[in-house]
Amino acid sequence: MPPRPRAAVLPLVVVFAAGYLAAYLLPTIVGRLGSSPGGLGLSATHAGAVGSALLLSSATAGLTLASRVDCAGPVRLARAGLLLMVAGFALAAATAHVPLVVAGCVIGGFGSGTATAVAAVGIAARPDPHRASVLGLLTTSATAGALYLVLPRLGGGHALPFAAIACAAALVLPAAGRLPSAPDRTGSPRRGAPGRLPHRRSGTVLAGAMLCWSMAQNALWGVSGRIGLDRAGLSEAALGLVFAVALGGGLAGVSAAGALGSRLGRAIPVGVGTAVIACCVAVSASAGGAVPFAAGEVLWNTVYPVVLSYVIGLAASLDGQGRWAVLAGSASNVGVACGPLAGTLLSTHVGYPVMGAVLACALLATAVPLTAVALHSGGRVLLPGAIRRRGGAAAAAVAGAAGAPAGAVPELGGTELVVTAIEVGPPPGDATAPVHDPLPEPAPGPEPLPQPEPLSEPVLHGEQAALVTA
Repeated sequence: MPPRPRAAVLPLVVVFAAGYLAAYLLPTIVGRLGSSPGGLGLSATHAGAVGSALLLSSATAGLTLASRVDCAGPVRLARAGLLLMVAGFALAAATAHVPLVVAGCVIGGFGSGTATAVAAVGIAARPDPHRASVLGLLTTSATAGALYLVLPRLGGGHALPFAAIACAAALVLPAAGRLPSAPDRTGSPRRGAPGRLPHRRSGTVLAGAMLCWSMAQNALWGVSGRIGLDRAGLSEAALGLVFAVALGGGLAGVSAAGALGSRLGRAIPVGVGTAVIACCVAVSASAGGAVPFAAGEVLWNTVYPVVLSYVIGLAASLDGQGRWAVLAGSASNVGVACGPLAGTLLSTHVGYPVMGAVLACALLATAVPLTAVALHSGGRVLLPGAIRRRGGAAAAAVAGAAGAPAGAVPELGGTELVVTAIEVGPPPGDATAPVHDPLPEPAPGPEPLPQPEPLSEPVLHGEQAALVTA
């Protein structure tokens, strides 16, 4: 008996959430590695470099395993990744020796990337990858938000965030055993030819844009804790509350994205959402008080997962086997990995306000290729009046009349289907054309009646002949 759809997607969602958790907790990880109370006392640049090493290791795992998930087996890879997360982050939590902490971050980051790669391939194989990615982001945001509320109350020190990630990975291990042994691609809308990536140009542009998009945002996310503590004047507990509320806004945003679905297509949420994020980044980086900082962080974290869910769905739609989803996600992880180091370098040399302006301009620049790929690969959006324009008023009236067959009228806001060429038979003169049998002879019927013979020239007699000759 096949598993129910809801039960089948649950292991993917929890593995996805475990793999993404380290990136969501990056501000508190970098802050506690630095000069915060109980931290390791690293400088801001060195702490950002450790965070970058963690995320770069995660990105390396995704790039390495992009096309090997099916061969190695999702269950085996997911278990290996989660075990690496437990071992690596437990090592980082158990010691205060900086080289061992860095080694634990690298090992745990590789495990995070492995788990994320398995989940991304499974999500891409779902009939609706956007819905599955929304559920994964919801779970990640809820878990991270709860940890931001709890961790400040448990005390300082660098060990707590690492221990929390290790415990989360250990809790997800039983769910990894319920992953399908091979991804079910029967409902996948597009199936790429094995060995060859489809939509190479669109996928390459998407991956490059996601790298810059993620790096610009994570450059601010990596130093948001320092901005809140140094410029906004927040305590660590108040800063954790701001981050928890921001991730709660992310829950609301992801829920709205799930309810909205494909009604607006992908281009509008991606383009407009990225422009809104750019404004929030500029406001949050230049904030001099608690109110503008909190407003910028909450609105930013509300819009960010909405755009990310559509970008993940866009990458999944480029290849039904999930290779572009993994590659684009890994490119995003590379940007995420470079973000903390870039943020600390920019803030150290030019200050937070100028850093925010530079990052906002970079985000606006990445909005153009992301929107172009969404327009090129996602089709046009059906708006009111589209049926009338394409089929005439009579066709629209007939299709919308009562008793019309289901599906006669496309859902408004849905993506217009792409017209596909259909091969037809060869022309009649082609030698390969099939030879059709001649029409059968008509059945014999009754014999036709004899036709009267045509009249011959009349013969004139007597007076008639005399009149003619005269």
